[in-house]
Amino acid sequence: MPHLEASEAALRPLRFVRKNERREVRRAITLSCQVVRERDFRLVADQALDVSPDGMLVATDADLEVGENVFVSFRATDLGIWFDSEATVARVIHGRRPGDKGRGVALQFSTLPRVKRFILRGHLRRVPPPVPRRPQRIDWTATIRSIQA
Repeated sequence: MPHLEASEAALRPLRFVRKNERREVRRAITLSCQVVRERDFRLVADQALDVSPDGMLVATDADLEVGENVFVSFRATDLGIWFDSEATVARVIHGRRPGDKGRGVALQFSTLPRVKRFILRGHLRRVPPPVPRRPQRIDWTATIRSIQA
């Protein structure tokens, strides 16, 4: 019997389990915003390229570093609610990859209140996510476990 089970497992096609590393879905929405660097209070960005309840991607030519603190302010929803938060630079996009829309930074909100996140999540639910530019990473541990099952 064990040989039969092993051969059946070998005949099944291998399906890779993809890893979703995001807690929230990003949404392809362009918004006017103001991103001000904390250390010199200089305006470094004024347009968001995509938004989630956890953060946003903004277009900027400013030299920001990962871990740098900024202040973010933007309006969303049909009610014109202002969303203000401190944020941290999570990633710097240099604009060299095919499909990049130029230079920018990914920001992670750090002080956006839960109620505002909830309101933003509800508003963004109507907006489609951006088209992925690269495939999701493979979760090798989950793939091996699915073979053993």
